[in-house]
Formats: sequence, C-alpha cells, structure tokens
Amino acid sequence: MRILFCAALSVAMVAPMARAEPLTFEAALQQAQQSAPSLAAKTADLAAARSSAIAAGRLPDPKLRFGVENFPISGPPAGSFSLDSMTMTTLGVVQDVPNAGKRKAERGRADADIGAAQASVALESRTVQVNTAVAWVNLYYAEQKLAALDGIAASIRSIEKSAPSQLTGGSLRPSQTLDAAQLMAALEDRRADLVSEAAKARAELIRWTGDETADVAGELPGYEVDPSALQMALERNPTLGVYNAMNEQADADVKLARAGKRSDWGWDVTYQHRDQMWGDMVSAGVTLSLPLFSKSRQDPTIQARQDTANRVRFERDAAHRQLQAQLDADLADHIMHHDRLTRAQTTLVPLAQRKADLEVASYGAGTATLSDVLGSQLALAEAHVDLLSREADVAVDAVRITLTYESDEQ
Repeated sequence: MRILFCAALSVAMVAPMARAEPLTFEAALQQAQQSAPSLAAKTADLAAARSSAIAAGRLPDPKLRFGVENFPISGPPAGSFSLDSMTMTTLGVVQDVPNAGKRKAERGRADADIGAAQASVALESRTVQVNTAVAWVNLYYAEQKLAALDGIAASIRSIEKSAPSQLTGGSLRPSQTLDAAQLMAALEDRRADLVSEAAKARAELIRWTGDETADVAGELPGYEVDPSALQMALERNPTLGVYNAMNEQADADVKLARAGKRSDWGWDVTYQHRDQMWGDMVSAGVTLSLPLFSKSRQDPTIQARQDTANRVRFERDAAHRQLQAQLDADLADHIMHHDRLTRAQTTLVPLAQRKADLEVASYGAGTATLSDVLGSQLALAEAHVDLLSREADVAVDAVRITLTYESDEQ
C-alpha cells in the first residue's frame, strides 16, 4: 500500500509537467497582472475611492419640515385651529451650507484618497510582478537542473553496464558491483529533491498567473543590475509612493480640521397655513454657527491631525532608510553570488570534469576501480547542479533587484 501511495504521488507531481502550457517570461508577467486577485482587490479600492469622490464637497441633503405652531391648549381657544390667529400648520425646507473652506478640504481629502488607492495599486502590481518573475526563474532553473542530473545519470548507467564483464574477468570484487546501484539510488534521491523544487516553483507560478498548467518557455530575461540607476530611482519607488499618498491624506485632514474654525451657515423657508379668517404667511431665515470655543474644540483636533501628519512623515523616513538598507544588502548578495558563480564556472566544474575524465581513463587502463569512477561522476553531477543553482541565484537577484527597486515611472 505504501508503494502504491508513493507511486501515485510521483505521478501527481510529474503530471503537471506533461500537461503544462509553456509561458515565456513576459507572457507570465502579463498574465499575472491580468489575473492576480490581490491586484483586482486594490483596483476595486481605487474604483471605490473615485466613486466616493463624486459626493465630496457637496451640500448636504435639504430637510423637509412639518409642524404645528402655537396650538392652544388652555383658555377659550383651547383645542381649536381657528380661534387663535397665531395657530398654524407649517411646511418648510431647511438647507445647511458648510463653509466653502470645509467643502474644498473635503474634495482635497477625496483626491488624496484616490491618490492613496492608486499608490496601493502600483505597489501591489510591483509585488505581483516581482513574485511572478522569481517563480518563473526558479522553475526555469529547476527544470535545467533536472535535465543536467538526468544527463549525468545516463553516463553513469553506461559505466554501470561494464561491471558484469569486469566481475567475470576477475578485475572487480563482487561487492563493488553494488557501488553503481548505491550511486544511482543517491542520484534518485537528489532527483527527488529537484522534482520537489520544481513542483514548488510551479505552484508559485500557478498562484500568480492563475494558469493551472503553467510551465516555462523561451529564454531568460536579460536583466542587468545597475546600482547607480537603482539608487537614483529609489525616491520614486512604489513603497515610498504609498507613504507619500498617506502624507497627502494627513495634510488634507489638517486642512479639514482647520476649516472647522470657520462658520457654517444655513437657510430655511417655511409656508405657514392659518384659518381662512387670518390668512397664510411665509417665513424665511438664516442660521450661522459660532465657533466660539475653538480652544477646547477645534484647536485640539487640529493639533491631533498635525501630529498624525508628523507621524506619517517620520514613518516615510523610516521606510526610506529600510528600503535603502535592503537595496544595499541585496546588492552585496548579488556581488557575492556573482563571485560564487564565477568560481564554479572557472574552477569547480572544470576540476570536477577533469577528475571524472581522468578516472574514466584510469578505469579503462585498469588502474582505477569502478567505485573511483562512480564517485567522480557523482561529484561531477553535483558540480553541474551546483553551477545551475549559482546561476539561478544570480538570475533571481537580477530580476528581483531590478523589478523591486526600479522607478515606479518605468
């Protein structure tokens, strides 16, 4: 039962590779931008902010007022609508009019909300782009490492076939014929790790593109890390764009609080119906708010909004420092990964290849054992896989650093 389960699991992991529809790097980025739910959610927030802005700064709804005035409840005219000249039913309209500064500040706050939503869309778009790009590159190299390991395994199998003849000729001890089987088992373990690595990378690519059969096609993107250009672009990074938008919102709140110190006003018109013997009347009036106690009402609110604006500016400065530190650290890692890649290309892989060639030649001359040959082949396989891992580190660095830190205007 355990064997059947493992076999079924292996088929399930390999099946997506067979069914996958390949995506080029650019196609994967484009598809992710079109299908990422997180980006769609931020876009919905932007649409909501734009809809809300339509109502900003408008006059409040008018009020309709009904009533009875001066209805007598005692004396001779008690309970009558007609015996007293001041008894009347009223129908009026009341309109409150916030001051012009407050309405302008409300429109400014709505515009700031739109800007904040746009900044969130830009940041989420960048996040989707970076994660999709990294997933694509990881899957590309996972498949390259699998192909390299399979090529070395084929070479080892050809060497393994000579073991029975050497055993018959007496040049090989019986126990040494097991070395090849042990080596192949070790390679299968390594291959299982790489299959798992490819499956994880594919799962990430599916997550961001929404393509259940996603696979990679085409060449790697030719990104080159330009530290000076990235340094210049840091101020326009979408992460800081979010804080800039928050700062605009905070400043708009300060203006709105200050507008509270100015008087609001309103007007009303009322039609007053009386008994026919008295005749009807019309009344009109204007109201004006008096912010007489600003020290205990408006001023504390203004100070609170200013403190909030200061907090946002400090947070923006902290975010800038953090972004700068991350860029410096990522560039340092990129230099280190380049050094490791160069060392593998110029030293480690050539040495492993030369050692494997020498062991094969010595094996043919009868001066090396099968174990020596197989050991050198395993070391060569690991060297090739390690070279691809180092290439992947450099490629992921180039993609992630460039897309993360480039200007939001690009």
